[in-house]
Amino acid sequence: MRRITLLCVGKLKERFYIQAAEEYAKRLGRYCKLEVLELPEQRLGEAPSPAEVQRALAREAEALRGRLSGRYIALCVEGEQRESEAFAKLLEPPEPLTFVIGGSYGLHDSVKAGAFLRLSMSKMTFPHHLARVMVLEQVYRGFKILEGSRYHK
Repeated sequence: MRRITLLCVGKLKERFYIQAAEEYAKRLGRYCKLEVLELPEQRLGEAPSPAEVQRALAREAEALRGRLSGRYIALCVEGEQRESEAFAKLLEPPEPLTFVIGGSYGLHDSVKAGAFLRLSMSKMTFPHHLARVMVLEQVYRGFKILEGSRYHK
């Protein structure tokens, strides 16, 4: 069975995000072995300097790299956008696939540089916690597309 990992900086706190993520994780159970790993987000003050943000991102990157192996996709605003059908094709190869979702300040450049794909969910700005739900939904949609289901109309 295909192994999909979501490697996330930060914990979901809001109940509605948790419930949505749990629902998609449950649905994905018939298509893949899903693992969601949460790493701590570095705490920053109310108005951090650019240098403080870069130091925090570097510490998060170090923790992320310790969990990364094989091909991974970095979710980032400057990434490429794909239609759901093209996204589904990413799920076809049988090897494990990891999606990396940064914290509120994104991902360090070194993490993005090591990705085989930089992916953007939209040109709009969304909370990074919502990105997790959106990725889970798109992975589910992708498997439904691959099986020819009517879920994706």
